[in-house]
Amino acid sequence: MASANCWRCLARPSQRLLLPASIFTPATSTISAAFTTSAAQLSRAAPTVKTAQKQEAGLSRHIRSGKRLTLGKKKKRQADRSKPPASGERKAFRKRIQLSNDNALEVPGLGQLTAENIVDSSSVGQVIGLPPALVDQLRASEAFKPTQNWGLFRSPHMLIRKETVDLATQLTDAIGKKETLRLVITGDRTSGKSILGLQALATGFLNDWIVINIPEAQELTTAATEYSPIPNSEQFSQPVYIIKLFQAIYKANYAVLSQLRVELDHMQLPISVNRGTTLAALASATKEPEFAWPVFQAFWKELLLPGRPPILFALDGLSHIMRISDYRSPDFELIHSHDLSLVRLFTDALGGNTKFANGAAILGVCTEGNSPIIPSMVKALEQAKAAQEGQPIPPRDPFFAKYDERVFDALKGVKVLNIRGVSKPEARSLMEYWAASGILRMRVDEKNVSEKWTLAGSGILGEMERVALYDVRTST
Repeated sequence: MASANCWRCLARPSQRLLLPASIFTPATSTISAAFTTSAAQLSRAAPTVKTAQKQEAGLSRHIRSGKRLTLGKKKKRQADRSKPPASGERKAFRKRIQLSNDNALEVPGLGQLTAENIVDSSSVGQVIGLPPALVDQLRASEAFKPTQNWGLFRSPHMLIRKETVDLATQLTDAIGKKETLRLVITGDRTSGKSILGLQALATGFLNDWIVINIPEAQELTTAATEYSPIPNSEQFSQPVYIIKLFQAIYKANYAVLSQLRVELDHMQLPISVNRGTTLAALASATKEPEFAWPVFQAFWKELLLPGRPPILFALDGLSHIMRISDYRSPDFELIHSHDLSLVRLFTDALGGNTKFANGAAILGVCTEGNSPIIPSMVKALEQAKAAQEGQPIPPRDPFFAKYDERVFDALKGVKVLNIRGVSKPEARSLMEYWAASGILRMRVDEKNVSEKWTLAGSGILGEMERVALYDVRTST
């Protein structure tokens, strides 16, 4: 019997096979085999309800509230059995001063600093050593700074700059006339202001003056030391710091103070001080903090009597005492720095309110590395410098209403000594000393001196040390 369809139609693919299965299969139905022999494949193809709940619980486990995610096993920390540092040990290590290095070469042929050659203009550009007795006095007064590279050399030496001779000459001339020199040292950062202040202190020690030095003014105003109100006064004393200052004065000026006698009656003191007692004994008379400020007042009155040696009063970090301090009064109001008794003593001397019958030098050193910006101090020094040079005094900014009159009173009429970089001959002399000490490994000629002098910003001492001393590893 013949077929109803032709053989060509049978060879063609069926239209049902060409269309998608979703047209013929309902959306709600699922395709599954009627019979299977693989239970494992069936379980993977259709997970149970419990398995799905477990998987969801595992995915959301890390976001459950009150749970802490632990990525690994907890390891027990080993107990630190090392001995903790004692009280003040970290600060002592941070502020340690190393003034000699046995590994450095000894430089022969260098002279010693004296009271004569520090004011001699022919000494400019020379590197001169410090006598051992002077080193002990400067160390006792904390004139050396931890940031200065004294530990790179065999013994302490310093460069006599043109500014050194000018400053020493001003000091000796003013005190020789029994006048008071009120001077503020300013300059760029790392230009050698603290070294110049050290040279001023050395001038005082070499001339047998009474030298009082406050090495860090920020220790007086940053609420780092104890303080207490003075009875019947608006000022506040810092007894612990005053005792520390007494100890420094005693060690540094013992040779002079041991020859001076007490001439006034100090019946109001809580300790007995008789006439004829040496000022060295008066400086070391008190160990109790509550008696420190009255004894210091008596000591200061003795120094101001006629016939006493001249006084050199220096302070490093002048801008820190020209602002509101971090201390608070019993009413919880901030205390002005000039209401602190020791700071008031210095500002009265710097402002010209204290009369010195035997001559004195009041020296304030500014710092640029760690100092607040005080607009009143900047304007007061600008006016003082203009008056010193005979130029028109710049007026105050009329749109700035936060000028501090107490700062202007403290800096009224002071002289300003601005420090810049050293000259090329001074830089060459310094580099020759570095090379002779064995720490500068290059030829000291005109080319290298000009190169280091230019890279150091026209002879800034701190920058010269960076470009010349700290590249030893790269030059080897």
